[in-house]
Amino acid sequence: MLMPILQIHSEDMPAYAIVCGDPARAEKISRKLEQVRELAFSREYRTFVGLYEGVQMAVVSHGVGSPGAAVCFEELIRAGVTTLIRVGTAGSYTADYPAGSVIVSTAAVRSDGLTRQLVPDGFPAVADIGVTQALIEAAQEKGDHADPAMDAGKVGVGITVTLDAFFTGVEEIPHRKYKQAGALAAEMEIAALYIVSTLRGARAGAIVAIDGFADSDLAAEYDPHTDAVAHAVEREINAALRALAALARQDQA
Repeated sequence: MLMPILQIHSEDMPAYAIVCGDPARAEKISRKLEQVRELAFSREYRTFVGLYEGVQMAVVSHGVGSPGAAVCFEELIRAGVTTLIRVGTAGSYTADYPAGSVIVSTAAVRSDGLTRQLVPDGFPAVADIGVTQALIEAAQEKGDHADPAMDAGKVGVGITVTLDAFFTGVEEIPHRKYKQAGALAAEMEIAALYIVSTLRGARAGAIVAIDGFADSDLAAEYDPHTDAVAHAVEREINAALRALAALARQDQA
């Protein structure tokens, strides 16, 4: 069956997928797979499939923001994907997790508009506990890197915030309230991933690399292109790949 937006066929899709915003990042992740092939590049949605540690998995880009990302998640699940892990970047709410850190999202504050059209306001956006545990273990595992900086960033575990606005406007985003309540970072798609997956019977988790501060009290010049951020992105990608492979082995046991 053809997925009309992603332009992929369900018979080509494995049960496991990594999703990310940037099509270029999807291509970068795909280089870590064996026997990789590109299935489609439609709009912001770029799809690869291949093998990692013997596990067939997909890598798919979903663009920026919850509405377009939700289209991707919906079609992937309809195509047969049962486990999804998002890798991306986020702005930190705390000096404890500066740029170069990695955070595993256990749940997401639904401060987006998309999920309000899918579920009632009080319904939580929560990660699958098994996927979350696999991500935590994979993120804390030290890699075999010649450069120790690849494993230098801190690993946090906690609640993230999903927003629609990237730049500020007239209305103030209540970052301070989220911080006081214990949220660690802000990004733009995780709540959509968790809600769509819950509604459609899939399991999902997310890991993000911190590329700056979302808290105005910690305001600094935003530069997502530093070595520290690049190392964190590499670390989260490797963690997501290892976590998916571990989950697949558990499923097959």
